[in-house]
Amino acid sequence: MTKTIATKPFAGQKPGTSGLRKKVPEFAQPHYAENFIQSVFDSLEDYQGKTLVIGGDGRYLNREVIQTAIKMAAANGFGKVMVGQGGILSTPAASNMIRKYQAFGGIILSASHNPGGPNEDFGIKYNTANGGPAPERITDAIYERTKLIDRYRISEADDVPLDAIGSYHVDDMEVEVFDPVADYAALMEELFDFEAIRSYIAGGFRIAFDAMSAVTGPYAKEIIENQLGAPEGSVRNFVPLEDFGGHHPDPNLVHAKELYDEVMSADGPDFGAASDGDGDRNMVVGKGIFITPPTALRSLPPTPI
Repeated sequence: MTKTIATKPFAGQKPGTSGLRKKVPEFAQPHYAENFIQSVFDSLEDYQGKTLVIGGDGRYLNREVIQTAIKMAAANGFGKVMVGQGGILSTPAASNMIRKYQAFGGIILSASHNPGGPNEDFGIKYNTANGGPAPERITDAIYERTKLIDRYRISEADDVPLDAIGSYHVDDMEVEVFDPVADYAALMEELFDFEAIRSYIAGGFRIAFDAMSAVTGPYAKEIIENQLGAPEGSVRNFVPLEDFGGHHPDPNLVHAKELYDEVMSADGPDFGAASDGDGDRNMVVGKGIFITPPTALRSLPPTPI
């Protein structure tokens, strides 16, 4: 059952290409996230009956806002929501899902490399059907709507069991909880020669990957260790945590210094990498080599080639 909730605008809900980013206590205010999500929907056209992808980087408030977004998508007429298991979905994986399954768009909950926790950062961004961030004409429309909004629509249905892969319903809308890693790992195998990389690793090439307790951990664990055959322990800090385990998930020489020092040591690994909070920026290091994150690597996992 759908209900319409009266609301009033919040000042400053202006999104950029990286969406709306604020501190958790601001996002946790009653109606705050709902206002912004409804403003997103009010700024779109012809989405009724279509598919919306939802997921996030696992930071504090991720699961709660995902449940809200699902119920609001149902109340606003979407036909289906695809959501990553546990609410987890890296930004590159979300882009892939939107394109692969021809979704109308996606809502990604992330504040990128910013710290996470009860008093840290949270964010919401909208990606269009091409898998990329909403262009300025859409973000401008969203902002204008946030200044006028007086109501939002939301389902009164129970929460979706995010941890259980399967198909559910919120009112008349289907909700598919999917493995957030499988489709992305399959895409990587299309782009890279996994067999050649396996042989290289089997020959003694050593990898160290630091997921910084953020979203890329499950992806790196599956691809680097399970599929490419790197020894267990090659991927560290691979469990996404709401506060990133106290890490600042910004892969650079300050916040990933331990990894850098290890690779640069005489007996350290041959290759090292780390990813930011939502997985769209990487640090890559090798023996005596540091690579700043080039655009060509931003949407690809840090896999040796």
